[in-house]
Amino acid sequence: MQLDAAVDGYLAHLERERGYSPNTVRGYRGDLRSLTDHCERAGVSDADALDIDALRDWLYASAQAGLGKATLARRSAAARGLSRWIAANGGADVAGRLRTPKRDQHLPRVLSRQAIDGLLEGLMAAAAEDDPVARRDLAVVELLYASALRVSELIGLDIDDVDLERLTVRVTGKGGKERVVPFGRPALDALLDWMRLGRDRLAKPAEPHPALFLGARGGRLGQRRVHELVTALLEEAPGSGPHGPHTLRHTAATHLLDGGADLRAVQELLGHASLGTTQIYTHVSLERLSEAYRTAHPRA
Repeated sequence: MQLDAAVDGYLAHLERERGYSPNTVRGYRGDLRSLTDHCERAGVSDADALDIDALRDWLYASAQAGLGKATLARRSAAARGLSRWIAANGGADVAGRLRTPKRDQHLPRVLSRQAIDGLLEGLMAAAAEDDPVARRDLAVVELLYASALRVSELIGLDIDDVDLERLTVRVTGKGGKERVVPFGRPALDALLDWMRLGRDRLAKPAEPHPALFLGARGGRLGQRRVHELVTALLEEAPGSGPHGPHTLRHTAATHLLDGGADLRAVQELLGHASLGTTQIYTHVSLERLSEAYRTAHPRA
């Protein structure tokens, strides 16, 4: 089998059988095209000729080109996945001994509860002006923080995914996996306000749409608009660091742990496949505790 054909087959497998998102498949495609280009320059065009040395040379060249550890780790994962797929289709798994570069782990930015309250109070004041877009934006931010959703999960919600009696939303996360996530009374109030007093004013009666959140033209709210909204809000909030919607997800998870939530419960809420991914928030909580201790304790 030609290496190019193996890459195409593996990517199709990820998309159709494993349910990987288009963004993830796109990232793997770029990584593996880089691998095939590197191998072609080295005279390797057949999948059977791929070996551990070729993979290590490719990762070394990637590092020399200035790629970060996170990108190198993703490239290593892509190569191991491709190698396993080749083995499952009659070839050899040559990447089993390929080491994954350790990522630089930076603690995520987390807002204080006072900052979150201030941010939401500003949105509530705007929504009180009877602006349907402001009502929607308040419901968006309330739900992002209340349920620690990814933006892709939020904009993928349909009206039927919301259970207003149980205060839960049914979310489709990474890999097409579904989970049910709770939200609180403030988010419920914002959702009801949006659904009763705002949504119909953006919807097109002739073209009804099932999406929970609508854009200005009556279609499903786009990811870019949510990024623009939250980024603009967070630029005014105290603290340095990323300003995107994921900051609300980080903040919600950390506030849950600060309040005594069980780590595995937070893992379930976030939809993390690995508990290790969720443990970053324990480090954030400890860092916040240490900072409070250094500030307040007389013998710190």
